[in-house]
Amino acid sequence: MTTRILTGITTTGTPHLGNYAGAIRPAIVAGRDPHADSFYFLADYHALIKCDDPERIQSSRLEIAATWLACGLDTERTTFYRQSDIPEITELTWLLTCVTAKGLLNRAHAYKASVDKNLEAGEDPDAGVSMGLFSYPVLMAADILMFNANKVPVGRDQIQHVEMARDIGQRFNHLFGRGRELFTLPEAVIEEEVATLPGLDGRKMSKSYDNTIPLFGSARQLKDAIARIVTDSREPGEPKDPDGSHLFVLYQAFATPERLAEFRADLLAGLAWGEAKQRLLQLLDNELGEARERYQTLIARPLDLEDILQAGAAKARRISTPFLGELREAVGLRSFRSDVRSQAASGKKKAAKTARFVSFRESDGGFRFRFLAADGEELLLSRPFDDPKAAGRIGQRLIALGPDALELRADEGAQFTLWLDGECMADSPVYADPDALEAAMLRLREAVAGLAD
Repeated sequence: MTTRILTGITTTGTPHLGNYAGAIRPAIVAGRDPHADSFYFLADYHALIKCDDPERIQSSRLEIAATWLACGLDTERTTFYRQSDIPEITELTWLLTCVTAKGLLNRAHAYKASVDKNLEAGEDPDAGVSMGLFSYPVLMAADILMFNANKVPVGRDQIQHVEMARDIGQRFNHLFGRGRELFTLPEAVIEEEVATLPGLDGRKMSKSYDNTIPLFGSARQLKDAIARIVTDSREPGEPKDPDGSHLFVLYQAFATPERLAEFRADLLAGLAWGEAKQRLLQLLDNELGEARERYQTLIARPLDLEDILQAGAAKARRISTPFLGELREAVGLRSFRSDVRSQAASGKKKAAKTARFVSFRESDGGFRFRFLAADGEELLLSRPFDDPKAAGRIGQRLIALGPDALELRADEGAQFTLWLDGECMADSPVYADPDALEAAMLRLREAVAGLAD
């Protein structure tokens, strides 16, 4: 069974080590799974919530695209695209907005944090809060639900948004699914060891805190950043506490179990912080050195990157375009032409299910008719007529008479006959027993009644 995986990075800055360890690396590894159908995107609409600098957003889109590819993303096996190249996502955002409770969005962590900050400053609770910030979870839900992702690799701080996507998708399914699950309900995936990397100051590594370690800066920039990692005041030779050190947490995210155990033991034995930082620098350089060279090559060729992203968007839209059409139908945004076609198809289907007379000519030149039930079962076979119109008039008279006026005679065997004006006009098939015969006569009357209606 194929599992669909989806993740993205907001394009508001240069990718840092936390982005790589917490999102890019595990996502790329997951994308190599032959049982995975992976979707990775640049969340550039989300960037507009946080940034109003067009040049920064544009350069960030270029840098993040190059980062994914330099880190080993296989665009042949995965779907890689910019969020803004998929217009169906923004339309789906509105469809989802119309079923999302405001109370749900009131509980979003980012919005609550902004409100709390305003209250502490004595300002209006919603000061500086845009509808983009408030509705951020709905856009994220559209990103996820558009492609019916099963699993969404995210940092721990984003778990709530995946849960909101589940709630919103479930609500839409309930209102418009008519027994179908239009949306798959996603599951957040966290790598516990690297869910949230600490930055230089020990807080979560984040561009907003200005505490990041560059992913593909120069070797000098990487060395300078690691040198600024805050440590305690213990001198060389004094035992260090690995569990209380965010430098150790950073090392843990990239080291093998064997190297990590050795590093822990050396810290406990009094390894100097300067030497510990040097080991982290070497560890990161070993992992990222080749990728850094690929990154620089890609950055210098933006047109190649554009071609790759446009191909990814076309691939994604082969899914999103027909799916949005299905969702539009579900909520009632249908073309009038489709309604007419549906009604016509329904009418044809209904006509096909009614009883009917079928005329035919025998080899001897006589004309007969069969009277068939809605399911095609033969109820009557007429006697021969010289004139085809005469056979047709008999059928019309049966309908005009109605079921109650039909003269049916059950023979001594398991067959009945139809009489008009004292003359036998048609015979039924032979039935196995009297009960079957009685049921067939009742069915004939019901079939005539249906035509009379």
